[in-house]
Amino acid sequence: MDSLNLSAVTAGDDAGIAGVAARADVNLDDCYQCGKCTAGCPMAHEMDYVPRQVIRLLQLGQYETALRAKSPWVCANCMVCSARCPQGVGISDIMLSLRRTAKKQGLSPVPEPDIFDDLFVATIRMFGKSNEAILAGRYNLSSGHLMQDVLNAPKMAARGMIGPKLHTVKDKAAVKHLIDKILKGDKQAAAEGGEHQ
Repeated sequence: MDSLNLSAVTAGDDAGIAGVAARADVNLDDCYQCGKCTAGCPMAHEMDYVPRQVIRLLQLGQYETALRAKSPWVCANCMVCSARCPQGVGISDIMLSLRRTAKKQGLSPVPEPDIFDDLFVATIRMFGKSNEAILAGRYNLSSGHLMQDVLNAPKMAARGMIGPKLHTVKDKAAVKHLIDKILKGDKQAAAEGGEHQ
């Protein structure tokens, strides 16, 4: 974990920070840095800035540092941080908002989660629900982790997670339409808000 002066306010990108906070529906001033979010985070040990530090970066105007952090990409979005917060700050929502904003700006400091997200959405769009074998195979090819899940395949087959039959829903077209609408909304929001989306 890098050392960082979390007490110095910088002339940050106020519009960018406000956009991230607005999309997450979070008032950054509500966080008083108690650290309960970080204490409960199962991924904190993998982050360059733990959850409370990410909030503090934004509070102090360090927008670019927050955008380029790997923490939002490592976040499992399990929402433990948000559940533990005595102020009700949606820290997991901030992480997701930062991640989406960074992606729209062409930043993905940890490429694997970005690859997985895109493939997961594409798989849901195609079949209406997740097909683990297809998702794992496409991910392994795209990420270069070719043999990553080979030892898990027998367990997944025994549990019915993978097999010859594809998992689908009755109305795949409705799911596809919903995802397309969301993706179109994201692109439209990005176009309307410029680089701060």
